[in-house]
Amino acid sequence: MKVAPLASSIHKWLALIVGVQMLFWVGSGLFFAIYPIEQVRSEHRIAEMHSAAPLPERAPSELAALLPEAPSRLVYERTSAGGAVAVAEFHERRPILINLDDWRVASPISAEAAEQIARAYIAGNPRVREAQLVTEESPEYRGVLPAWRIAFDDAEGLAVYVAADTARVTARRSDLWRVYDALWALHIMDWRDHENFNTGLLIATSFTSLIVLLAGFVLFPYRLRLRIKRAG
Repeated sequence: MKVAPLASSIHKWLALIVGVQMLFWVGSGLFFAIYPIEQVRSEHRIAEMHSAAPLPERAPSELAALLPEAPSRLVYERTSAGGAVAVAEFHERRPILINLDDWRVASPISAEAAEQIARAYIAGNPRVREAQLVTEESPEYRGVLPAWRIAFDDAEGLAVYVAADTARVTARRSDLWRVYDALWALHIMDWRDHENFNTGLLIATSFTSLIVLLAGFVLFPYRLRLRIKRAG
């Protein structure tokens, strides 16, 4: 069998099978190239943190009395709202948040506290549209649980996630991020979890697309020679 007809048949029929996915690859890749990842991650919305008084270096006796057992790790932090806290982490239990201003257990934090932290974290003092407690993972958020999803009433559809047990901001999500994530799911062909790019389907489609491209390269000199003959 001649090479040109075989390459033409392979190129044509396999392209029909993988053509739509190749369009998704090119279109999503163009989107990824246009929008900087810093903008997708809403890094431009983070407020500037001001310096405050230094945190203690060692745990005072008042802190030990509030904990059920010795923590595996103790971290002194400041929330984005400026409050001084200690996060006690354990091997077998959820973290405990201690408010160092009044020496009380502050975890899990309330919706009002999460809103205050999220608003201080985002520049411009935006208005909160909704506060929702998240207890299960989703394509939008796979961070620490439980967490408060604080949605802002702005043009970017920004939502900030605040961990209920540590008062830490764990994620930022905007409409641009959601579009990016949807295109990423199409790009890697993982429409459920949006993160697995080692699936057999992706490998098979990529291999088939490679065959289509190689068949096209094989056809190129034959098609070019045919055009030259017709022109002559």
